[in-house]
Amino acid sequence: MAERVIPLVDQRIAALAARVPLHATAPTGLLTDTLGRPLRDLRISVTDRCNFRCNYCMPKEVFDKDYPYLPHGALLSFEEITRLARLFLAHGVRKIRLTGGEPLLRKNLEALVAQLAALRTVDGLPPDLTLTTNGSLLARKAKALKDAGLNRVTVSLDGLDDTVFRRMNDVDFPVADVLAGIEAAHAAGLSQIKVNMVVKRGTNDHEVLPMARHFRGTGTTLRFIEYMDVGATNGWRMDEVLPSAELLERLRAQLPLVALDPSTTGETAERWGYANAAGEHDPALGEIGVISSVTQAFCHDCNRARLSTEGKLYLCLFATQGYDLRTLLRGGASDEAIASAIAPIWQQRNDRYSELRSSLPADTGSGARRVEMSYIGG
Repeated sequence: MAERVIPLVDQRIAALAARVPLHATAPTGLLTDTLGRPLRDLRISVTDRCNFRCNYCMPKEVFDKDYPYLPHGALLSFEEITRLARLFLAHGVRKIRLTGGEPLLRKNLEALVAQLAALRTVDGLPPDLTLTTNGSLLARKAKALKDAGLNRVTVSLDGLDDTVFRRMNDVDFPVADVLAGIEAAHAAGLSQIKVNMVVKRGTNDHEVLPMARHFRGTGTTLRFIEYMDVGATNGWRMDEVLPSAELLERLRAQLPLVALDPSTTGETAERWGYANAAGEHDPALGEIGVISSVTQAFCHDCNRARLSTEGKLYLCLFATQGYDLRTLLRGGASDEAIASAIAPIWQQRNDRYSELRSSLPADTGSGARRVEMSYIGG
């Protein structure tokens, strides 16, 4: 049986759980860490299960048929997730992303979407509610998700060539069904649909141009992600990373592009618009994005927190420890106590792994292991 590696829980949360402040400080709507980064984005993993076995995320040799997934009772309920989300919104979160694993495997997910859509930010606005999916179940779920209040969807798709795609997802799933899910999302009225492509040199980098040509002018924004060293099971090697600068050279040799301004602070993707004959961005042709967390780290304005399936709070995609909020939830703590526990966790945050990657000692496997991406979402 494959061994499940559960990241260690920082012992400071035990102190927070046991020593609830007598005079809790009400959230102000602005929570910053040691580097001045505000908390604005909450990514919530609703399941640790996935029906794909992509080798950069959940390789089959580790996540096999005997892999011990979390029991249902360990998962946060929809009501627990909603309660925590409401407290994070009070601290200044404006965007909530549902992720996994594959989030659409969580039964009746649209009920959670409806609960979250009814919440409000400190500005009195609905949160920007979005979801990341592999698209395998999207065709049958898109309308229900939109009707429940989902704003946007991001679909992971690593190539158009069916043979390549089936090999990468490692469960022989056809690319046509993912494309049908994207079309269903458009038909349901979901806006700003994005497709994320993890580019691995020597595996699917020849699909970069076909993907760009396919989605150009369709209303879907394609984003290319550098293959990252997340978790401890994907066998990451730097020579398999295709730097975004090289990827852009390939694209611009065939498809004229112009640089676009960031759409929001803390945005992970560098934006490029397709140009018309005059060399200007043509909105009808759309845009692409490149996410360069290996070669051009963006830690300096990272405003994202991650909540795991079982209620642990992680401060970085490359974290080795999480903070156990579920114990507070199920131990009878008040909203004020939980909000007061969340605040110092973020305030002491100094994570910037991607910026420090090149200066860190080589990972020999002897130290604390990074949390798996399938456990906290990308």
